[in-house]
Amino acid sequence: MDAAGVLLKGTKDMQIRFVGCGDAFASGGRFNTCFHVTGEKANFLIDCGASSLIALKNNRIEMNTIDTILVTHFHADHFGGIPFFLLDAQFFSRRTQRLTIVGPEGLRESLGRVMEASFPGSVNTIQRFEVSTVELRPHEPAALGELRVTAFPVSHGGERDRAFAYRIETEGRTIAYTGDTGWTDELIEAGHAADLLIAEAYFYNKHITFHLDLATLMEHLPSIVPKRLVLTHMSDDMLSRLPDIPYEVAEDGKMIEV
Repeated sequence: MDAAGVLLKGTKDMQIRFVGCGDAFASGGRFNTCFHVTGEKANFLIDCGASSLIALKNNRIEMNTIDTILVTHFHADHFGGIPFFLLDAQFFSRRTQRLTIVGPEGLRESLGRVMEASFPGSVNTIQRFEVSTVELRPHEPAALGELRVTAFPVSHGGERDRAFAYRIETEGRTIAYTGDTGWTDELIEAGHAADLLIAEAYFYNKHITFHLDLATLMEHLPSIVPKRLVLTHMSDDMLSRLPDIPYEVAEDGKMIEV
């Protein structure tokens, strides 16, 4: 930031790789949600679904350089890859630097549960590196290293304060992500005028509880006015319509610059 508190744009474009952009049920053979964001200093993941370790290694991403994982909610296709990430870091990647895991209220308890469910006894492993957990409060910006993160409560799974959309400000860019959610006006504030909005588009025009369809998103885009929009988390219904969709879409392994 400059002396006036204005966020200055970095000299280097940020890169976002869609390590995985699929839904919970591998529609289109896609990996679970996991986005890798890097800049001059920033290096973090947004979500880490169950298949993410495979996808990260397929993309030859150096995982020891990732310093933060932002978790939108505790469903396995967004959160279930963390035990594999942590144990690989412990026993194979030989990580030494701290890893910060960020998410909604209940993160610490949920992390312990998923570790024990995946690898019983793993919570008692003596770590070679520090794991720091940060539970965010909705609408309260948090400074996390190179990141300024604001969480917005969304409608997914009936636990409103345990599922988030994120607005992430770093190196002069703003990246927003809806997470999984039915429509809520919180998405307008989360994504307003963002340099990049990554938005769920689970169905084309079928309205279902707790997920966002493209038709509903399109109705509200004039209020969100993102500078760039990329659709993700698409079902077979959406994937079958890709040739007719007038928006940019995520693909596993796709990299963009912002």
